[in-house]
Amino acid sequence: MASLTVYSTSVTGSREIKSQQSEVTRILDGKNIKYTLVDISQDNALRDEMRAKSGNPKAIPPQIFNGDHYCGDYELFVEAVEQKTLQEFLKLA
Repeated sequence: MASLTVYSTSVTGSREIKSQQSEVTRILDGKNIKYTLVDISQDNALRDEMRAKSGNPKAIPPQIFNGDHYCGDYELFVEAVEQKTLQEFLKLA
């Protein structure tokens, strides 16, 4: 089974990004979904990796992947939660 990865940043001046990251991890934790948190602020190569894997050179955290498969960003994550399709969104179903 592929592993879920959430790209985030511990260094941001944006309240919106902080809030979005917190909501994603809170929901995953609440549903007991295991994931690895990757802090892109620790290394620019991680930021570049996140952007390359998402296919968006301007992608910002949070970005969610299952293995090498791009699941989506915060907006798509929230949409999946609201539509009760999170397992499918995360490629876990």
